[in-house]
Amino acid sequence: MSKQMLSLITLLFFNICLWAQPQQAPEQSDPAAKKILDKIRKKYDAYKTIDAAFSLTIEVPGQPKDVQKGNIAQDGKKFRLEMSDQTVVSDGVTTWAYQKKSNEVQINDADPKDANSLMSPKELLSRYQKGDFLYAISDKVTEAGKLLTLIEFKPKDRNSEYSKLRIAIDEKAGVIQSVKGFAKDGSRYTFVITRITPNKSLPAAQFTFDAKQYKGIRVEDLRL
Repeated sequence: MSKQMLSLITLLFFNICLWAQPQQAPEQSDPAAKKILDKIRKKYDAYKTIDAAFSLTIEVPGQPKDVQKGNIAQDGKKFRLEMSDQTVVSDGVTTWAYQKKSNEVQINDADPKDANSLMSPKELLSRYQKGDFLYAISDKVTEAGKLLTLIEFKPKDRNSEYSKLRIAIDEKAGVIQSVKGFAKDGSRYTFVITRITPNKSLPAAQFTFDAKQYKGIRVEDLRL
């Protein structure tokens, strides 16, 4: 998976729903895990907007570990992802992916049905209800003084790019702490939420991209 593709997935992180893979894959998902997910989903669904800071660790076999930090804002289907190497913006109709180093922006039609959005928190928290995944509590661990419940999700689709996802939930605070994706090629992607501010007032201009503000920018319009 390219960094650009991963970032496009990450920017939707507020739509989480995770996959589970216990030691022996069950025919039915864990009721205890469902109870936790239902509670967290209701809380996230109640947010009108979300603004958050995060870190993203990319581990690819044979390559040095890459740690990136960024910020994401979301209002419904609109979002803005800021990272050191790129900015990805969508107003729900059009998506702009700006590569800072090459000063190039790609413009695409927004696709709410994009399968890549399955890596996102709010979408994952809704899709687990549709029976696309098997999930179960895998462990409870303490990190930085927080008791975290780990839930793993396994996609029923054998053609999925991921073998499983693991979500860490701070039940006491009622928040998602992190998401880790295990790709079939051996890569690992760990997304940690370091700050989250719900229901923040976000201006409409934050979800558009004005190429005229970037001198010498190359524009590649891929819209149909």
